[in-house]
Amino acid sequence: MQPPVFSFQTLSVPAEALFKEQGSRFLAFAFPVSSEPDIKTHLAALRKKYYDATHHCYAWVLGADKSRYRANDDGEPNHTAGDPILGQIRAHNLTHVLIVVVRYFGGTKLGVGGLAQAYKAASAAVLANAVIVEREVTCSCSIRYAYTSTPEVMSLVKEFDLKIQHQDFSDAGFMQVILSLRNRDDFVKRLELLRALGHPIAFDEGIGTK
Repeated sequence: MQPPVFSFQTLSVPAEALFKEQGSRFLAFAFPVSSEPDIKTHLAALRKKYYDATHHCYAWVLGADKSRYRANDDGEPNHTAGDPILGQIRAHNLTHVLIVVVRYFGGTKLGVGGLAQAYKAASAAVLANAVIVEREVTCSCSIRYAYTSTPEVMSLVKEFDLKIQHQDFSDAGFMQVILSLRNRDDFVKRLELLRALGHPIAFDEGIGTK
């Protein structure tokens, strides 16, 4: 069984780079992404802007555990474009990242080895221009509690740096919060202790993580 992943590296903002090889131009773009629809939006925008390019090759990785990924050669010989791009994402230990390399053919064929090296170099160049950051893996959860337990709940919010997304005060207190997965077990233990002390606090954990 794989140990839980508590954090991951990704990009803070998009980045660009230009690489040239024997007349061909390779325009490289790197984006932080959160989902496949997000990826499709970036690809569509680049295809529209650089509609006259010879190829739009790309690779992406999603998930804190890097379990979802894809590489696309877009008409280049098999494994000469998408795989070298994906290789650079992995070499930098990144996820939630899309890299697209737009090629304008310069009239000279580079050969299989030359193409792979060019796409690798373009991807390396754009990542050299990127700002890499570490993000915490989080989960969404809800807390329901009696009003008399409000001080204890607010103490939990401060202690575990919970990000409150939604609050409701009708029959009882309710919070939708974001919790760092790294702190989940300690958070649950604190809730169990408070319940043992007579505080009616219910906790429901969401499935999705960021």
